[in-house]
Amino acid sequence: MPVLKRILGTLRPLLVLLALFLVISLATIAFQGFRTLQRLTAVEAERDGWQRPADIIKALDVGPGSVVVDLGSGAGYFTLKLSSTVGPKGRVVAVDLRQLSLLFLSVRAFRQGNRNVDINVGTVDDPHLQPASADAVLIANTFHELSEPKAILTHVSQALRPGGRLVVVDRLGRLDSVETLLRDAGFNIIEREESFIHQHLHQEGDEVWWLIAANKP
Repeated sequence: MPVLKRILGTLRPLLVLLALFLVISLATIAFQGFRTLQRLTAVEAERDGWQRPADIIKALDVGPGSVVVDLGSGAGYFTLKLSSTVGPKGRVVAVDLRQLSLLFLSVRAFRQGNRNVDINVGTVDDPHLQPASADAVLIANTFHELSEPKAILTHVSQALRPGGRLVVVDRLGRLDSVETLLRDAGFNIIEREESFIHQHLHQEGDEVWWLIAANKP
C-alpha cells in the first residue's frame, strides 16, 4: 500500500496536467467549430444575394413530402433550404466526399431542428443512393469536380423515380458537354440556361453560371 500511494502521488500531478490539456484542447476545438459556423452563416447570407436559390429549388419541382438528393452538399447551403421545402414528411439526402463538411452539416441541421436530413458519405464513383428512392437530385457547383461523371449519372438515374428531375448548376465546364453526358445517360433535357447567374467578383468582373434541368423517362 505505501508503494501504491507513492506511485499515485507521483502520477497525480501528471493526471491533472493531462486532464487540463484535454479540457483546453476540447475548448479550442469547440471554439474553432463555433467560429466556422459563424463564418458559414455570413458567407451563405451573402450567397443568398446572387445564387438564386429559390429559382434553383423551383427547377427541381419538389414540395412537401418529396425526397431530394443534394449531391455535393458541402456544409449544407442547399440541404437546409430543401429541408424546409420538403417539410417533415419529406427527406433530404446530403451526399459529399468530405466527412468534415458533413459533420458541420449534421451540427447545423441539429441546431436548426431539421430532422429530415440524411447524411451519405459518397465515393468518387458512387453516391450510395437507394434505387428508385428520390424525386429529384441537385448537383450545384460540383459537377466540374466529378472525376467519374458517367458513373455518378448512372447511379443518379437509378436513384430517381420515373419522371424524377436532375438539376445541375455550375460555373465551370461547358454546358454542351454536360448536356451530352446527360443525354447519353438516358435523361431528357427540359430546361437549359447558359447565363443563369452573373456573379460579380471584385476586380475580376462577372462569373457566369449555367443551369440545366432534365428528367428520367
